[in-house]
Amino acid sequence: MLEIGVFDHVDSGSKSLNQFYKDRLDIIEAYDHAGFYSYHVAEHHFTPLGMAASPGIFLSAVAQRTQKLRFGPMVYCLPLYHPLRLAEEVCMLDQMSGGRLDLGVGRGISPLESRTYGEDPDFQSSRKVYNESLQILKQALSSKKFSFTGEKRSAEDVQMVLEPVQRPHPPLWMGVHSIENAEHAAEHGMNIVGLRTPGEMKPFFDHFRQAWTKVQPAGKPVGKTGLGLFIVVGDTDKQAMELASRAYKIWHKSFHYLYHLHGRSPVYGERPNDFQLVINERRGIAGSPETVREFIKSAVAESGCDYVTGQFAFGDMTGDEALHSINLFGGSVMPSLKAMPVMEAAK
Repeated sequence: MLEIGVFDHVDSGSKSLNQFYKDRLDIIEAYDHAGFYSYHVAEHHFTPLGMAASPGIFLSAVAQRTQKLRFGPMVYCLPLYHPLRLAEEVCMLDQMSGGRLDLGVGRGISPLESRTYGEDPDFQSSRKVYNESLQILKQALSSKKFSFTGEKRSAEDVQMVLEPVQRPHPPLWMGVHSIENAEHAAEHGMNIVGLRTPGEMKPFFDHFRQAWTKVQPAGKPVGKTGLGLFIVVGDTDKQAMELASRAYKIWHKSFHYLYHLHGRSPVYGERPNDFQLVINERRGIAGSPETVREFIKSAVAESGCDYVTGQFAFGDMTGDEALHSINLFGGSVMPSLKAMPVMEAAK
């Protein structure tokens, strides 16, 4: 069956930070009550795009405010962490939530953010740091005692006291934007999510499934293939479009903020500056429950995904505006989507 989750940049709007965090946690409670599968939060630094710069701190609050909702970073930027320090944090979050952590890992998409922390954003160097950090992280989560010697990261005679609930470790997730990413994720038994258009994501999802059958044990369920979409639901198409258009302009400014500050463009290019163009590119939808439902069904069929992550709260949406959209989605859209057989969705 098709699963529905949430992706959240936790981007800044027009509120005080104190009120912003209060509203966001109220919204996350609504995701829990509505029956969403998992809540994935981005990690960004020195930009209004990411107010959850320390995902672990933010997610510890999420663990206490929810009961069934899974949650996790999408993704922890591994080159910015000592993998042993991160492993202890992961164990704590998994224990505090009763085993609901989804562990997203990656190199980090912004070279500007990495450079600010003194990390080399060069692809080959950051890839080496990422790979070695991932090996240490996985060993720390599944072993009581181990050592690892690498070129960039090492761990000698480590004695782990903390451990996760989920064994051998919480489910791994990765953001996928290329065939290479898809193959790497399949090799490590990860679930994947992509924020490109449905048509662009389809070959990545296809390659991921093909690679999975070659490298994973026979019979092991294939990891989830998630498609990220902006989703705004209103009582009418007009009402939803007015809200989405207003809020998206603020999100768009935050998304480009750090790049434009340095005279550059985002790694995968400029995003459209108008929400109607977002719809035209099939990156998202705003409309009545019926309009949203039909759009998502079409996007699922086009991409071949079996998981949809909606970006419901963004820009300068008020808490009440976001909650109204989420409640409409949970009550009038999600039930029919979750009833879609995966095989039908992947045709």
